[in-house]
Amino acid sequence: MLKRDQGGPKGRHLLGPVLLLALCNIGGVTFGASPGKEATGGMNLAQALVLGVVEGITEYLPISSTGHLLLAQRAMGIGGGSQRSQSSEGSGRKEASDAYAICIQGGAILAVLLLYRSRVRAMARGLLGRDPAGLRLALRVALAFMPAALLGVALEARIKEHLFGLWPVVSAWLLGGVVILSFFRSGGEGRGRVARPLEDLSWRGAITVGLIQCVAMWPGVSRSLATILGGLLAGLSLPAAVEFSFLLGVVTLGAATVFDAVKHGQAMVQFFDPTSMAAGFLSAFLSALMAVRWMVGYLERRGLEIFGYYRIGLAVTVAAFSLLGFL
Repeated sequence: MLKRDQGGPKGRHLLGPVLLLALCNIGGVTFGASPGKEATGGMNLAQALVLGVVEGITEYLPISSTGHLLLAQRAMGIGGGSQRSQSSEGSGRKEASDAYAICIQGGAILAVLLLYRSRVRAMARGLLGRDPAGLRLALRVALAFMPAALLGVALEARIKEHLFGLWPVVSAWLLGGVVILSFFRSGGEGRGRVARPLEDLSWRGAITVGLIQCVAMWPGVSRSLATILGGLLAGLSLPAAVEFSFLLGVVTLGAATVFDAVKHGQAMVQFFDPTSMAAGFLSAFLSALMAVRWMVGYLERRGLEIFGYYRIGLAVTVAAFSLLGFL
């Protein structure tokens, strides 16, 4: 079961800074840079800290961390900004920034490992033959992971080439917001049925979650949103669907982080300062701890509708600023 958030009302305002940060970035604020200077495409310590906070707050909320990171990078000129050079150096900076947007999620992964260490230990004991329930859950997580693992390797290059941009993200934000509001207003969260606990997730249900997770390869969709809705469709209660989403995220995000770190690690080290990258990782860890605790407590009292409104509002705001030439 999900543990009740002990942070209480303070956590209710976490979404406010996310939107405020996005609006500041859209307005052209280049954190840590000297006024009047153009962004060089690099990343300083202050910018890395900002990216870490954005990642940590948004990774497990159903609002798309990748979309928020791409927006923040674009606004701060990391990776070349909106006027990215077509030279080999510009291409290398884009490769490094896209990879960092994936690898920084390692901090958020550690946060969930810490908060759900009892579940993780149970799964580890299950794999060693010491906990049948833990083994069952570990196998369900593995089943749900497989579809995204197979498609991710096959489509990784095309996704980064065609979908890591502002308008694909804005479109996904808007559509995801509409889906959330439509799903819950229609009673899709499970009114009138018996919602099962996490322990009762079937292998068919796990595969259902895994297939729906593949939709989240489109930046802006949100892996968290896709897997939570998938869990609900598989018959889980909302708390159980959220917890399974967190656990599946450890495996899915962990695999993506390792893959990009190995494949693009040299580019990241070439263009970004290792100290700055480490600071971003740490700030992602700390902010994810707060965000996950808040989300668990919030969802025990309310539903996901607030995230639908947030996504639609952010999509409209970002689209307007882009059309006005601020992005």
